[in-house]
Amino acid sequence: MNLRDETVTDLRALDLGLFDVGPGKRTILCPGFLITTNAGRRILFDTGFPPSYATDERATARADGLDRFGRLVNFNATQTAEGALGLSGLRVGDISHVILSHSHIDHVGSLPLFTHAQIILTATERAEPAPLYFGAHRPMAWPQARYRTLKRATQICHGLRLIPTPGHTAGHLSALVTVGGQAVLLTADAINRASEPAEGFPDADDPITAAKSAAKVLRIARQTGAEVIYGHEPTQAATLGRRTWP
Repeated sequence: MNLRDETVTDLRALDLGLFDVGPGKRTILCPGFLITTNAGRRILFDTGFPPSYATDERATARADGLDRFGRLVNFNATQTAEGALGLSGLRVGDISHVILSHSHIDHVGSLPLFTHAQIILTATERAEPAPLYFGAHRPMAWPQARYRTLKRATQICHGLRLIPTPGHTAGHLSALVTVGGQAVLLTADAINRASEPAEGFPDADDPITAAKSAAKVLRIARQTGAEVIYGHEPTQAATLGRRTWP
């Protein structure tokens, strides 16, 4: 069965770590999402931080420069992509496809574990010489894998539509998932928190384009009645965790 003929039957949020964005600012969840189809195919949306943060966070953060931005909060092995999948009774090898919203450190960190899977991302993001990672730091190469690159909104299977949403990065991607008659819009960092549109998208590479993408995804949410899951909304951090749909 081709993936496009399959239907989404389950959506599960994965806890890929809490991050404290500087003293007195906000604590955010860095989620991933596990999508299952009626054929038993498992699709991972985003891969979280590099696994080394679970074993030597201080040295890894210092090398990446992330310690100048904030810090992970009690990050442990169950919050790596591999560990979070393990909590759902799955192994890395059970993932058939990885969707990459964009290539910043908290989304791309475990991508090298999934070279057996097909990796889906926008052509713009994949055209970067290396994953964007963090600031000027680009220590990770694109792993050798099968890539599927998108230039426009694409129906991956019944209940899963991927939507290019440039602005946060030039090749950013969001997802509309429909399961059990319920639509869920995974904005990722197209809108990383509910207040970001009013703030003028200060975290985006291109705030003007980000505003247009945000308007588009919110319009889609209104049209479909979708629940909006922001990329890193502080008020969703406590409840998103391992939430499932339907």
